[in-house]
Amino acid sequence: MSAVLALTQQLIRIPSITPEDKGCLDIIAARLKKLGFTIEFFPCQKANNLWARRGTTGPVFCFAGHTDVVATGPLEQWQSPPFEPTIRDGYLYGRGAADMKSGVAAFIIAIENFLQVHPNHHGSIALLITSAEEGPSELGTPVVIKALEARGEKINYCIVGEPSSQNQLGDTIKNGRRGSMHGKLTVHGKQGHIAYPHLATNPIHAASKAIAELIALEWDKGNEYFQPTQLQFYEIQAGTGAGNVIPGVLTCGFNFRFSPEVSAPQLQQRVQAVLTAQQLKYDISWELSGMPFLTKVGKLVNACQDVIEAQLGIKTTLSTSGGTSDGRFIAPTGAEVVELGVSNATIHQINECVALTELEQLVKLYDGILIKMCV
Repeated sequence: MSAVLALTQQLIRIPSITPEDKGCLDIIAARLKKLGFTIEFFPCQKANNLWARRGTTGPVFCFAGHTDVVATGPLEQWQSPPFEPTIRDGYLYGRGAADMKSGVAAFIIAIENFLQVHPNHHGSIALLITSAEEGPSELGTPVVIKALEARGEKINYCIVGEPSSQNQLGDTIKNGRRGSMHGKLTVHGKQGHIAYPHLATNPIHAASKAIAELIALEWDKGNEYFQPTQLQFYEIQAGTGAGNVIPGVLTCGFNFRFSPEVSAPQLQQRVQAVLTAQQLKYDISWELSGMPFLTKVGKLVNACQDVIEAQLGIKTTLSTSGGTSDGRFIAPTGAEVVELGVSNATIHQINECVALTELEQLVKLYDGILIKMCV
């Protein structure tokens, strides 16, 4: 059994459902300590975070990732138990196989391989691993970043091992992400009998026109790196459970994935202008979970593209699509940030899996990038 497969299986066996690590970081820290890394833990409530660094000079090249996983869903729908790593038809199955215990294992094995040949590398190599990426992210990477900034310690280059690839390893890397902002809207009406609507105010009817108008709006046109800003409503609730009652309140949740062409305050103002114009009685709250960021083509992007083409024979696509990642907490410090990992076709799904070939290839990609960045 290969070293990366063995370590990935070891990590999958640990049911580290977010935000609990359940000992994954101890396994990682023990291996890194043998390689000369300085180990620091930053626990925060139920979460735990690891900062490991080898070297005292700059630049700092960092691998970032997470050990936590999402819940399994119905166990009876899994072909094999989600925390019993199982190999079938060239794939390793288990919760976290793709997102992203395989990436974390590949970090470790690539570093071990690299240091055997280059023990006196240039600058510093670091790892930032959290158990709070899938859930309460404020307990995770931001805790470490805040501690590093307080003592003037900077990450210069960072690879986030999220599953970025689409159809095959290396075909897509993320060099940025859109911003994400949630809104919670409450529209107030007046409850009444459904047969006497003139004595009530139906918040469903009142809100529907505003929601339709918001859905139809063009927020921006995006740019050469980012798709246009998108609004999606994901939850609407109203009603008392009785078929003859007009409800008094409607609540709904929505999300913006936004480009740098518009700011969060601008989006908030435009939404509230529509609600006010429709003469709604409403309350609204906002949660900004990440600002857009972009790493332009430079040393890190070039290194990733060159290694992928040399080893896999493909030209990678740069993308800023998809959800958020912890790169949104690292990029604002001034670091160049790229996401590069295995295929994402099964992440968060029943029967999550990773191809064994991709697992082995990912170690070689990371090793090759270390050579370009740290030798």
